[in-house]
Amino acid sequence: MAGNLPIHAVLPEVLDALANHGATVLVAPPGAGKTTAVAPALLDQPWCTGTVILLSPRRVAARAAAERMAETLGEKPGETIGYLTRLDTKQSAKTRVLVMTEAIFVNRIVNDPELAGVSAVLFDEAHERHLDSDLGLALALETRAILREDLRVCVMSATIDGARFARLLGGDAPVIESEGKAWPLRIEWLGAKPGLRTEDAMATAIITAWRSETGDVLAFLPGVREIERVRERLEPKLPGTPILPLHGQVDPAAQRSAIRRDRDGRRRIVLATAIAETSLTLDGVSVVVDSGLSRRAEFDRAAGTTHLVTHRSSQAAAAQRAGRAARLGPGVAYRLWEQAAHPGRPPFDPPEVETADLTPLMLSLARWGTADPASLAWLDPPPTASVAAARDRLAKLGALDDSGRITDWGKQVAALPMDPVHGAMVLFGAKAGQAKDAARLALLLQERGLGGQGEDLLHRLGGWNADRSPRAAASAKLADRWAQRAKELVRGNEGVDLNPGLFLARALPDNIARRRDAAGENWLSAGGRGYFLDPASSLARAEWLVIGDAQGQAKGARITAAAALTSQEVEEHLADLIEKRSVLNWNGAEARVEARLERRLGAITLATGPDASPDRGRVAELLLAKALEDLPALLPASLMARAGHVGLAALSAAHLQDSAEQWLAPLLAGRRDLAVPAGKLTEALLNLLDWDSRQKLDRLAPREFTSPAGTHHPIDYAGADAPSVEVRVQALFGLDSHPVIGSTPLLVKLTSPAGRPLQATRDLPGFWRGSWRDVVKDMKGRYPRHRWPDEPWTEKPSLKTKNAFSREQS
Repeated sequence: MAGNLPIHAVLPEVLDALANHGATVLVAPPGAGKTTAVAPALLDQPWCTGTVILLSPRRVAARAAAERMAETLGEKPGETIGYLTRLDTKQSAKTRVLVMTEAIFVNRIVNDPELAGVSAVLFDEAHERHLDSDLGLALALETRAILREDLRVCVMSATIDGARFARLLGGDAPVIESEGKAWPLRIEWLGAKPGLRTEDAMATAIITAWRSETGDVLAFLPGVREIERVRERLEPKLPGTPILPLHGQVDPAAQRSAIRRDRDGRRRIVLATAIAETSLTLDGVSVVVDSGLSRRAEFDRAAGTTHLVTHRSSQAAAAQRAGRAARLGPGVAYRLWEQAAHPGRPPFDPPEVETADLTPLMLSLARWGTADPASLAWLDPPPTASVAAARDRLAKLGALDDSGRITDWGKQVAALPMDPVHGAMVLFGAKAGQAKDAARLALLLQERGLGGQGEDLLHRLGGWNADRSPRAAASAKLADRWAQRAKELVRGNEGVDLNPGLFLARALPDNIARRRDAAGENWLSAGGRGYFLDPASSLARAEWLVIGDAQGQAKGARITAAAALTSQEVEEHLADLIEKRSVLNWNGAEARVEARLERRLGAITLATGPDASPDRGRVAELLLAKALEDLPALLPASLMARAGHVGLAALSAAHLQDSAEQWLAPLLAGRRDLAVPAGKLTEALLNLLDWDSRQKLDRLAPREFTSPAGTHHPIDYAGADAPSVEVRVQALFGLDSHPVIGSTPLLVKLTSPAGRPLQATRDLPGFWRGSWRDVVKDMKGRYPRHRWPDEPWTEKPSLKTKNAFSREQS
């Protein structure tokens, strides 16, 4: 290859590093030529006797890189330079450089840890930190450490922290930097337009750039929907201008048109997702219009689904996008945000390992023979919570056993090159003799727009089957390969004709959902999550769905892909997922346990009725739990106050809470409510006391006070003035010493013959000789029939009237 690219200045260092150290980090800015120059340069090295694998983050970039390298050699792809993507492959026995996507590499190295016949692996655009890239690098480094010391590894990017990657590769891995071409780049800050939709603001900005600049325009939008809406707005205003989409759903021929200059020399407008941020060089582009938005997949552990979430793009992403304009010459980048707001953007996008579903990663590691990700080398280790959630999903799928080892079924699932859930779905279809339908349904869930738009997967399946486009044909071949592989793995039952949605239901039983309203807008899943569906969707009339994809937060995700099921299909073909169980509920209004017998599919209730004989143990457990929510309200207040006054630890609130299983549970046996008789509660609590404690309780906190008149009065130990007792004053006649509880004077609350308060005292002798006279003056007139002596401490106590008392004495 001609040495006219900036990367050629450092190629000797790269070759030396790989020859003598076996690993290196290459940092080179966009346009330096690292993607297309390094791999071919390795082929004539003495150590390079096999294939060089170049990893690319995306299919379109992999194909474009291979085509560009082949063109430089004067060949066609598939000769010296080949590529391997999911929908398109060009390679032969002559192929020495094979460009492949990161996911395909992970599958290859797991199947062949020695990487037989491979001399080097180059990780391009490593700064994007895709999950498969991080996993592939971790596995390659373990292969190099244990099985293949001769395997060369090179990490390449424009913006990565070279020192961090060098430490990961090994202490002696050199970091090599290329200067690149520094073409002038002008930034135009258009500012945010909060009142405008993204597509309207972008359409206006693109027209401004088109009229103000020369050269082709590359516009970055967050997703396919926005690309189509912007194209609708531009076409009437710029007739005759090629307006080309560039994203993963575009077929290879259209992607090539977006990358190459127009054959007729016309200026072009390319509307792209983040797919065009790196790796690709778009011929003729000197103007970039950046929406400042990016859409990335984020896994919601609570809902078990992956959502596409729109974020402000990072500063690093903005730099990559702007750099597209100055790869081949001077350029300009228009940004739809303010310069002052730029520093507030995140410096980098988070690595996928922090936000993605780790289920595929954990299954790959189980196949690799590693249950613990921490045993491998990571730039950022997988989060513990995400690892646990992935293990749980794989266990529910039957792919991992209780110890985290891969099962025979898990090996079959892993043998299919797709997400474990989709792999299980294809295998379920193969068991029913419908591998082809299941494989196509799996691909529909992975390839947006295939078979048309809309939520109805079965409708899209029909649309795909009738589609004769190159993309549809290539997708069909891929699905057929999956189906054939699945049939080789499991024995099918030919002749069965089932709704393919049943296979998805088998793989995702928590995503089976039933309609909750007449409009078909609200749905409840077997996993207990609520979902929303556009009432205008054809699926809104279905009774049941199995949800393949949903977007939004877990509490209200919008269904974007699903298959309809009938009630008969659920009852007949998913019967083993339906269980009968007794459900206990607490009726707060009546303060009692209610038992119902239900048929349920997960959180979905199919039928319900009263349960006349629920499990008594479970009822008692629920009653005990409810009692412990407010135990003081259940306990006899008088006894608890007495115990608190004495300080008995055995009857303390904490001890009774902790020991409720021993003393309270037996009282609840056979009951449906908490109305345990007070006598039984008191007896059970007193039985917790030993003999000494019982004596101490009776001595220091007697239940009642006996007056000189022989009347009995309960003592209050709960009030702020405790202990206290309420006694009619005539009952205390003849008493000239104050009553005490232990060593504590009892607060005596004296009342009139009618029970009205007179006075409270802790010094009865002082009261008799003091304020008693004032009481007498007031009471004689009100109660003339009762005794009001001047010296009550000398009188006999009696509650009788004066006449009755006199007759008794005579």
